[in-house]
Amino acid sequence: MANKTAIITGASSGIGEATAKELARSGIRLMLAARREDRLVQLKKEIEALGGQAEYRVTDVTSRADMESLAQATIEAYGQIDILVNNAGLMPLSYIRSLKVDEWDRMIDVNIKGVLYGIAAVLPHMEERNEGHIINVSSVAGHEIAPSGAVYSATKFAVRTLTEGLRKELRPDQNIRTTIISPGAVDTELTHSITDTNVKTVMSGFLNKIVPLKGEDIAAAIRYAIEQPTSVSINEIIVRPTSQP
Repeated sequence: MANKTAIITGASSGIGEATAKELARSGIRLMLAARREDRLVQLKKEIEALGGQAEYRVTDVTSRADMESLAQATIEAYGQIDILVNNAGLMPLSYIRSLKVDEWDRMIDVNIKGVLYGIAAVLPHMEERNEGHIINVSSVAGHEIAPSGAVYSATKFAVRTLTEGLRKELRPDQNIRTTIISPGAVDTELTHSITDTNVKTVMSGFLNKIVPLKGEDIAAAIRYAIEQPTSVSINEIIVRPTSQP
C-alpha cells in the first residue's frame, strides 16, 4: 500500500474526503481532485498532519482536458498512477414529468462522462505499466429504481455496465483490476443538489427513518478492495445501512 498512488475525484467532501483520509493512513500517496480549491487545500493540510502525502488539482470531471491534465500532474508528482477512484457524482432527483432537462444533462456529464474521462486518462498509463486498479462509485440506485430516481439510476446502471464491460475487455495478464462500489444512503452533501421541493420532502422523510452510512464506511470498503493481493479482484461491493430496506 505504501508504494501506491491514487487519484480521487470528488475529494472535497463526503465519500471522497473520507476515502482520501483512509488511504492516507494506509500510506498511499494521493492526488486530490475536485472543483472547490479551498476544501482541497484544507484536506491536503489534514492529510499531511496525519503523516500522509497529498497533492491536489482543481478539476472539472466533465472536461476531458482537465482529466488528462490531472493524470499527467499525478505522474509528474509521483511517477505513477496505481489507483483511480472515480467518485465525483451528482444526485438532483426529480420526477421525469418535471422535465428538469438541464439537471439530466448535468448528471449524464458528471456521472457517466466523468467516469469515462477518468478511465480514458489513466488506462493507457496502467496498460503500459501492466498494473492498476480502477474503482468506480455507483450506487444502490444502480441496482433498483425508485420514483424520482429514473435518470439518476440510469447513470448509475451505466457506471456498473461500463466497469464490468472494462473488466471483460482487460486480459488477466494485464493485472488491471476494476471494482464497483455501490453505496446505499450515506450522510453526505449528495442530497443538497435536489431542487424539486416535493422530492426533497420525501427524501428527508426517508432519511429520518434510517441511520445512514458515514463516508468512512464506504472508504473502508474501498480500502478493502485495494488491499487485496493482485491475484484477488473484488468486482463489486454493495454497502447499505442496516436500517435501509
